[in-house]
Amino acid sequence: MRADPPQWARWMAQDADGTWWAYEAEPNQQERGWYENEVGRIQRLGQTEPPGDWTRMLVRVR
Repeated sequence: MRADPPQWARWMAQDADGTWWAYEAEPNQQERGWYENEVGRIQRLGQTEPPGDWTRMLVRVR
């Protein structure tokens, strides 16, 4: 199970390999996951089962 995002996180996303990340700014999409857009903080939250469609795994949390 993934960890709860830190207070500063505004977005959470899961990559194709199942890794969850918290982002302060909306991340950009790359070939098999998400990456920070050089603005704000990022933190790895953990890893779960890879999603069926990782492109749908970007969630605004606050």
